[in-house]
Amino acid sequence: DDIMYELKLTFPQAALGDEIEVPTIHGKVKLKIPVGTQSGAQFRLKEKGVKNVHGYGMGHQYVIVNVVTPSKLTEKQKQLLREFAEISGDIPEEQSSSLLDKIKKKLKGE
Repeated sequence: DDIMYELKLTFPQAALGDEIEVPTIHGKVKLKIPVGTQSGAQFRLKEKGVKNVHGYGMGHQYVIVNVVTPSKLTEKQKQLLREFAEISGDIPEEQSSSLLDKIKKKLKGE
């Protein structure tokens, strides 16, 4: 009775939240993606599945989120992701440098 549907989201959609139209056998419905949605998250669209063959109601449609990682990035996208990682604390200290260190390197021509 239940239907499974894989929804591919971009990182910004998953991180910031979004409202997506999802196809069902009953037509398109809007699904609100909450901020911080992770890959593997499941959402239930109540009674958007198939009618039970024994007449006991309708099944549901489950939407399973798959956050897609881009395989190609522009230099600008890479730089923005590096800045995001640095601000988030996701870069080990030896790879990160302070603003003062960056200024010193620029002045030395490095």
